[in-house]
Amino acid sequence: MVVAILGLAAGAVVLSVPDPRPSVAADAERFAARLVRAREEAILSNRPVAVETTAEGYGFSVFDGAGWAALEEGPFEAETWTEGTTVAPSGDPVRLVFDPTGVAEPATLTLSREGKSRRVAVDGAGEVSLDG
Repeated sequence: MVVAILGLAAGAVVLSVPDPRPSVAADAERFAARLVRAREEAILSNRPVAVETTAEGYGFSVFDGAGWAALEEGPFEAETWTEGTTVAPSGDPVRLVFDPTGVAEPATLTLSREGKSRRVAVDGAGEVSLDG
């Protein structure tokens, strides 16, 4: 009887412990905020800033006049998605290039995990929005 009670108590504790991972909504908000910062960097520095997303995460680069160089200072450090997060569209990396006037090609990415999803959209003017 004591073992059964301890088992039930242990089960209740395990079920009540929150997931230590951030929610998919928090991941999407963080990603969107970093996209906004990339757009601002492109405007302030008057040079293109790219964000490349893959199934594993995303990173930033800047065009220095001769070629693309990794941008890793401040808020531009490469980031991996939280475990279990999927990104659509999947397959080839999605590359967003912000320039001082907007973005070359509008794009929408959907982050999903455990049945929940959030869409991050970038329009032609470079405005970033969250849906879902």
